[in-house]
Amino acid sequence: MNRNVLISGASVAGPALAYWLGRHGFEPTVVELAPALRGGGQAVDFRGETHLTVLERMGLLPELRHIQTGGSPMRFVDARGRTLLHLPAEFAGGEIEVLRGDLARVLYERSRPRTEYIFGDSISRLTETSTGVRVDFQRGVSRDFDLVIGADGLHSNVRRLAFGPEEDYVSHLGYYAATWMMPNDSGLGSGSVGYNAPGRLASVGADHRDPAQAGAFVVFAAPELPYDRHDREQHKQLIGSAFAGLGWEVPRLLASLQQAPDLYFDSISRVDVETWSAGRVCLVGDAACGATIGGMGTGTAVVAAYVLAGELARARGDYRAAFTQYEARLRKYAQGCQAGGNRTGKFLAPRTATGIRLRNTALSRPMVLNGMLKLGEKVSSTVDLPDYPVDPDRVMR
Repeated sequence: MNRNVLISGASVAGPALAYWLGRHGFEPTVVELAPALRGGGQAVDFRGETHLTVLERMGLLPELRHIQTGGSPMRFVDARGRTLLHLPAEFAGGEIEVLRGDLARVLYERSRPRTEYIFGDSISRLTETSTGVRVDFQRGVSRDFDLVIGADGLHSNVRRLAFGPEEDYVSHLGYYAATWMMPNDSGLGSGSVGYNAPGRLASVGADHRDPAQAGAFVVFAAPELPYDRHDREQHKQLIGSAFAGLGWEVPRLLASLQQAPDLYFDSISRVDVETWSAGRVCLVGDAACGATIGGMGTGTAVVAAYVLAGELARARGDYRAAFTQYEARLRKYAQGCQAGGNRTGKFLAPRTATGIRLRNTALSRPMVLNGMLKLGEKVSSTVDLPDYPVDPDRVMR
């Protein structure tokens, strides 16, 4: 029946999948490299009927509405701080916006009664056998599982082990992005304020939880750079070089970067995998079809987790049939959502002064802004969402 399922990754897709697998009578185990749930993080959003339907079926809507941020309006200014463009909260925040750390916590708590969680460890080898997958861990003892699911993001370890090296599946889209926390010395209110120079965006906004803190966010255009993803000092040097000499609040942001207790830095990239499964191993969320920013990755991950678990239950553990049907239902939908990530860098940090002016002028027109909002809702709801009921007659025994 292939009930014993290992999931790599405890951010969003992993706990969401574990929740649904547990509801359908499977026995999920989640392994996470971090020593505990990751807190904080940028705000993530849900929009459109499909996202909200899955959240409703999980019973999460009331709790997420209670902890939502209320949205994050965006204001773009010139070097003197004069407003050039204002975008309403729903533009970036959708219908429900929550902090990624809060969402991960909620999903973890909902899935935990039926899920084994292993923190501080990672998969080092996958060996498929005639009856399952032998999994070697970096720290723990080897174990056998019926199926293995990679829900471990853009830089998926499971995808690397089962499908091949990252460079075969991840494409650089010409930009890099970074975020870090800093003191809110300027008394910033809700939302963020950003300043553009050609090919660069520097922005800052008050923290949703602690108004004494603020979050810095930068984007810059660059060809693919050779760097160590785990070397924070190198990341700081790359950011400093990209923004050296700019005015506005940029010097203060760069000064705070040197003392930042945490830093997220990554390329803006997309993932393209020809087939989402290989034998008893399958990918979900960003590991299968992700985009760093702007690809509705969080909503897609929750939808994909629902469908993958539902298809495994409907096929009564026949993973070949389930994986095929899961991908057939979601590939076109996921790629449509993912396409938004192709435009994120160009939108946030146009490469020319003319491009910046054209963006500001276009989005200052209500008709254009409303059209973009409606398009986002349409793209996020273009999938036939099956009903996978959970009742005593359908729960696997």
